[in-house]
Amino acid sequence: MKRSAFRLCAGALLSALMLSAHAQESVLIQGPHIAIDSSDMRADALRMPPEMRDTVLSRPQTVTQIASNLYARRAMAQRAEAAALEKDPEVAAALRVARDKVLSDAYLAKVDKDNMLSDATAEGLARNIYKAKPERFKVPEQVQVRHILIAGTGADSRAQIEKIEQELKAGADFAQLAKERSADKGSAAKGGDLGFFEAGKMVPEFDKAAFALTKPGELSGIVQSKFGYHILQLEGRHAPRTRSFDEVRGELMQEVRANVQQEARVADAQALQKEAKINKEAIEAFAAGYNPQPVKTAP
Repeated sequence: MKRSAFRLCAGALLSALMLSAHAQESVLIQGPHIAIDSSDMRADALRMPPEMRDTVLSRPQTVTQIASNLYARRAMAQRAEAAALEKDPEVAAALRVARDKVLSDAYLAKVDKDNMLSDATAEGLARNIYKAKPERFKVPEQVQVRHILIAGTGADSRAQIEKIEQELKAGADFAQLAKERSADKGSAAKGGDLGFFEAGKMVPEFDKAAFALTKPGELSGIVQSKFGYHILQLEGRHAPRTRSFDEVRGELMQEVRANVQQEARVADAQALQKEAKINKEAIEAFAAGYNPQPVKTAP
């Protein structure tokens, strides 16, 4: 009876402690002795690329799945503790490494925050880069074309492209013909539009024909490439230009901030590493204990 009462008290105490710990956070999943709250979810989300976090965490179904996985992992961890698995030397070492990773990541985030440049400083450095390296911001001439592709270079393919050429000269709509007959299905859905591109981005024969066109609506002759036969229509041209500072301000400010933060990280790490003494004999002995298996190649 006393033992049962003790269990009830212990369970009540554990539940009270859990409620206290999660008081400031929304509990997403609650079990008998485990809860997963919003802080757990945010912590787990740190493993995701920053640009993906909002998308992932905005989906209730995905949040449910992640929270369920976290619950299962925490429950398994409790069972591991009950089985004293953390006393296993390999497990203990893995826990130390995991703890070091979490704390070092937090420290690096602090280093980044401490070395965050003000807007004025970042913009000044960005302007210096813009003035010192103008070639970085030059945009070469670009053309925008539509094309129709007939795959293959045999007589039948040639006859098909010649028929299309005749229809175009008679006034047929290029975009419609591209949708109906072009073998390049990726661009066919867009009426054959390939968007703007600079010289050297396409196969040589196609490239030469595209940049020879001068007026919007102008048609090329039949162009043969390794893909088959093409007919091109010019949509537009962009003359060579230099991007203005206003266009690149944001990316340059981000670049200089990242550079300063990275330099601070490296300097800090190097200073810490100087304190350490490398035991070459121990490292060589450790490495000697592993025998890499030869990579099997496919027959």
